[in-house]
Amino acid sequence: MTVIRPRIQALTPEQISKVHQDALKILMETGVTVDEPGARSLFDKAGASIDGERVRIPEDLLQRALDSAPSRVQIFDRTGQAAFELNGTEGQQDTVFGVGVTNLNYLDPKDSRIYPFNRRHMSLTAGLAHSLEYFDFLSTPGVIQDMAPDMADRYGLLEMMANTTKPLVMLISDWDGFIPALELCEHLFPDMCDTPFFIPYVNPITPLVLNAETTMKMDAAIGRGLPVIFSNYGMSGATCPITPAGTLVLLTAELLAGLVYSQLVREGTPVILGSLPAAFDMRQAGSFYSPHTLLLNVACAEMMAHYNIPHCGTSGSSNGWGADLLSAVTLCTNHITSCLGHAGMVPFVGGCFDSLVFSPELVVYADDVIRQSRMFTAGFSLEDDMVGFEDISTIGPGGNYLMSGLTAKYFKQSLFGSTIWPYTSLDKWHETGQTSAWQVLNQKTRDLLDHLVLPEDHKEILDKGERFLG
Repeated sequence: MTVIRPRIQALTPEQISKVHQDALKILMETGVTVDEPGARSLFDKAGASIDGERVRIPEDLLQRALDSAPSRVQIFDRTGQAAFELNGTEGQQDTVFGVGVTNLNYLDPKDSRIYPFNRRHMSLTAGLAHSLEYFDFLSTPGVIQDMAPDMADRYGLLEMMANTTKPLVMLISDWDGFIPALELCEHLFPDMCDTPFFIPYVNPITPLVLNAETTMKMDAAIGRGLPVIFSNYGMSGATCPITPAGTLVLLTAELLAGLVYSQLVREGTPVILGSLPAAFDMRQAGSFYSPHTLLLNVACAEMMAHYNIPHCGTSGSSNGWGADLLSAVTLCTNHITSCLGHAGMVPFVGGCFDSLVFSPELVVYADDVIRQSRMFTAGFSLEDDMVGFEDISTIGPGGNYLMSGLTAKYFKQSLFGSTIWPYTSLDKWHETGQTSAWQVLNQKTRDLLDHLVLPEDHKEILDKGERFLG
């Protein structure tokens, strides 16, 4: 009661109820397309209305899924140690952040040029995620471009496992590569399903299509007892209604359809739900992130908290051109609102140019923003001993607190500085060559990449994996 903890709330209880009822209306009246016959059969047996490939989901079927899905999911690192718990219970989730999302290009800090994402970039990126203190997991940061597509996903996953022990979010390009990727993980870590350290990430096709590839991936992962992230990507004005209200309701309906399917495959299976809301740029034929899309991310997290379902949102990636002011605005807004709200997992940090380019500098910058966001949301105590009545009485009007008892006790905790930029005076800045903030960030990033501290079993994992892949 005496600890101040700031929070952000986008939706009132009445608004949450309206979003739910509107999403239910879509599921019951419009329904979803389910491509794969086996998946449709599960819906049919459970009492859904089937009309060709169109499936309409009744309220009681949705409620059964909500009742059976667990509100807590324990995630481990690859050494088998508990890493973090995803808790869908309202107000109980600590936000966790992840590096990367399937970028096709890499912005090299050494020369500031953009290159096709290759295996070496995957290795560096995974090692960077391992080295940065405030990132909690790694989400497939790139799609390897210098290998045959049928092997690129597998070697990329191998590099991720070899270069970090942190939990992994696994995005596999297509169905043909999905089972081989699972088999690689099972070969390297036979007990992985007992202490899951990686989470398959699947997407429906917005609007309202449970495509065959997605349901087949869910079948395979759930059959192994793995948790699954079911996340949708919607562009307002293209794949979603152009209004924030329409986007929120449609994306919520899609997530609930995915939830129902997960529980039909195996009742009680752990599923993590969330959206990547974006808007369609009609001038550039791409997507962009705006104050409204960032607010939708907050609102989606609140809907999942209402359902007691663990949440996976988005960092918003970035429309910036690297680690620049445009990217900084998006990441700062996203990271602080995620920590202040109900966000669970926040993947995709490091993408820029509309998620086409991975920037290591942006990841290093975000690590500091995450740290500050967590400090902000941790709040402070109003207990009497923290107020310092004794010092105030002793020092009285006109004095100072430089040598007070409270200062002596807490001055170390009150110190604050950036993990990247030294706090300096104008005179010292002139004396040291007037280095720009970007130059300091660039050098910090290059130093980190040049001196990565990798897991002790790095080479062992690589060798064993390469022998398996042949």
